[in-house]
Amino acid sequence: MDKIKTRIRKKKSIRAKIFGTKMRPRLSVYRSNRYIYAQIINDEQGATLVAISTKEKEEGSKKDTKLEVAEAVGQQLAKKALKKKIKKIVFDRNGYKYHGRVKSLAEGARKGGLEF
Repeated sequence: MDKIKTRIRKKKSIRAKIFGTKMRPRLSVYRSNRYIYAQIINDEQGATLVAISTKEKEEGSKKDTKLEVAEAVGQQLAKKALKKKIKKIVFDRNGYKYHGRVKSLAEGARKGGLEF
């Protein structure tokens, strides 16, 4: 329970500094034990512009590690974002350490063409 409270406290301090606009929307990441979710949000309108998760990942097999899957999700997210003419974003790690699957997703998004 303390881990969750700590993450939420960190999340609040991060969100106080990060705000997604029309020109630079916010890329928010959520990870569960099994899946990883990412969405690009315009906070001015309160609208989700692009969303993806490991549930709807197109390529890859069951033998991929969680890190490989997270990177593939980042690349798929970048493809969807570029179709909607979104190139620059602000990264919101959502209280998680920039490490492991969160870092892998961010690097995949960068490889896909997004600029942080």
